Amino acid sequence: MADPEALGFEHMGLDPRLLQAVTDLGWSRPTLIQEKAIPLALEGKDLLARARTGSGKTAAYAIPMLQLLLHRKATGPAVEQAVRGLVLVPTKELARQAQSMIQQLATYCARDIRVANVSAAEDSASQRALLMEKPDVVVGTPSRILNHLQQDSLKLRDSLELLVVDEADLLFSFGFEEELKSLLCHLPRIYQAFLMSATFNEDVQALKELVLHNPVTLKLQESQLPGPDQLQQFQVVCETEEDKFLLLYALLKLSLIRGKSLLFVNTLERSYRLRLFLEQFSIPTCVLNGELPLRSRASDPEAGVARGIDFHHVCAVLNFDLPPTPEAYIHRAGRTARANNPGIVLTFVLPPEQSHLGKIEELLSGENAAPVLLPYQFHMEEIEGFRYRCRDAMRSVTKQAIREARLKEIKEELLHSEKLKTYFEDNPRDLQLLRHDLPLHPAVVKPHLGHVPDYLVPPALRGFVHPHKKRKKPSSSKKAKKAKAQNPLRSFKHRREKRRSTVMPT
Repeated sequence: MADPEALGFEHMGLDPRLLQAVTDLGWSRPTLIQEKAIPLALEGKDLLARARTGSGKTAAYAIPMLQLLLHRKATGPAVEQAVRGLVLVPTKELARQAQSMIQQLATYCARDIRVANVSAAEDSASQRALLMEKPDVVVGTPSRILNHLQQDSLKLRDSLELLVVDEADLLFSFGFEEELKSLLCHLPRIYQAFLMSATFNEDVQALKELVLHNPVTLKLQESQLPGPDQLQQFQVVCETEEDKFLLLYALLKLSLIRGKSLLFVNTLERSYRLRLFLEQFSIPTCVLNGELPLRSRASDPEAGVARGIDFHHVCAVLNFDLPPTPEAYIHRAGRTARANNPGIVLTFVLPPEQSHLGKIEELLSGENAAPVLLPYQFHMEEIEGFRYRCRDAMRSVTKQAIREARLKEIKEELLHSEKLKTYFEDNPRDLQLLRHDLPLHPAVVKPHLGHVPDYLVPPALRGFVHPHKKRKKPSSSKKAKKAKAQNPLRSFKHRREKRRSTVMPT
């Protein structure tokens, strides 16, 4: 039941155009961070706010930023168009999300408020042209913002009024400490600032000293993750590394976990090993490799994706490797159970890692002594029949296979790179050599492993699970055409299911 004393958007003195945009987004009431932060921001306070991932932090700073800019344009003296709002984020993906949210909130005042995202390194020329028009709000990563400041394509010293540092706890861990300190030298002495973070750690405290002036600290009394009615969190104790692979195979192949899944590992090499392992069983998987973003880019630390991407409708997060820090666990778990959607987190842990898992549990529990990471009830003896298959698959995933998988991905990125298109036009021989290079063989896939015989399904799970079975080929092309005509969505459904698992290195 809603708190009758809670402050609604309509009571915050917001511009009607912002209220209409909020209504279009379907937000009937502000979240806790929005309710507390927006009025303080509108009073001109600096804010240090901690709220869990997916709690509405972006709107908590975007709404007051837009309101203040609109109010200035409507009531203040006529001034030259200039960049007055700056939003710093640790990754390109977060920059796109922030820009999208700000633009959605500014839907009905798009003529008055312009937003530019300058996080993509390959668009420097177009960004300079965009910055010449002096957008009201600029979003970007510290290194890209600093680059534009150093090239004089962006000037903030005489115009900036609002600075936002989003996901502040990640900026230093992503290697932006020096860039951020250099960037601050290009800002005016006085401006309003917001620091938004999912956790308060030493890096956030250091940023607080650098950026904020007499801030109001909002350390909201809410869990850093959704409650058990929305997010179920389990620990899965595995005796050996082989058991982790075996259990993952059973969970995915027997469809005990359904929907979109994110698998987290701690190194890039592990992500490719896991992908090749799952492909042995015809479980389609893709690797989100920070070294190779969606379009080919040079090696770029900002391309890190592990904790920056906002996937929609993620049903499950699986920590195949134990997160290195409690804060990393929170960011991983925050990829699911967003908004009002349910989610599940499974964390695989080996016996020597139990003490480290205890630190994560301690952070999640807080003052509440009740355990958060419940034991996942699963009888390993019931899937022993699959162990020989897992061993067979693991033997196929050699170091050479992993190396060739990475080389194959690099080759594909080079061939489809917009950045290298002009080079290949001028050097067609290089393109031909690349296309006709020796074929790469990441791993030998054995077709029989993709099929699960009924006799291997544990008796307790028969009738409950639906392992993926081989489809029988039609005896003639006429039958195939008839089946396709009867079910035109079949091919679409098949393509959609092929992105069921994603491996993310951190």
